[in-house]
Amino acid sequence: MISINNLYNSYGTIATAKDISCNFETNKVTVILGGSGSGKSTLLKQIVGLEKPDSGSIVFNGQDVTRLGKRALYKIRREMGMLFQGSALFNSFNIFDNIAFPLRQHTSLSEKAIKTLIKIKLEMVGLRGTEHLMPSQLSGGMTKRVGLARAIIMDPKIVFYDEPTSGLDPISAGVINELILDLNRKLGVTSVVVSHDIVSALLIADKVIILFYGEIIATGTPEEIRESTDPKVIQFITGSPDGPIPFSVSDKAFITDIMDG
Repeated sequence: MISINNLYNSYGTIATAKDISCNFETNKVTVILGGSGSGKSTLLKQIVGLEKPDSGSIVFNGQDVTRLGKRALYKIRREMGMLFQGSALFNSFNIFDNIAFPLRQHTSLSEKAIKTLIKIKLEMVGLRGTEHLMPSQLSGGMTKRVGLARAIIMDPKIVFYDEPTSGLDPISAGVINELILDLNRKLGVTSVVVSHDIVSALLIADKVIILFYGEIIATGTPEEIRESTDPKVIQFITGSPDGPIPFSVSDKAFITDIMDG
């Protein structure tokens, strides 16, 4: 469904994507893993057309997203759902109006039809009956689930998840993981998850892609990732402080930096 070909992107002298090529298979869960600064969030923004890369292509349903204008992007995004890292709920809207927002923006459905759809989606995420609540009244896990209900309200073909378990307790994270798998099965969607949560990634993924400073260093099933002999992959999945992935972001030796002033 989505094919990324020879993608390159940089901010000044810092490259966030170095000739990245990969595919996201239809009806599968692909998890993009990487630490802070690995380029995974930038890649996600480029896939949905929020940012444009320096070069390369991102093909979705036969269209290169990097070459589409605003009107074409607006249309193609109707086929995409997005769960933002902070859920991105409107604080002044109740749960019903937050979830209804995309329907009111993109469709001419009656309020009765919208109400029915919202009940269906809230039931799917286990929150039916919360329509009247405000975002400030929700726990972190509930907020994520409301964001997920909004992400699937338009029945998208593909759903993107930006750090879906970030900041959640283990039980809430487990609920989100199960929902991702459940929705993938019931709705037949393609799921792309950006995360640094190793435990969740290896539980839910059909395929794992690991980014390291803008480069893909590993691709495979969870089992293949676990069995990798690449020192970078081993360090990342074990969380070891010692290894080829540096703690310091500077490529200059400390003593040299001091001597140079």
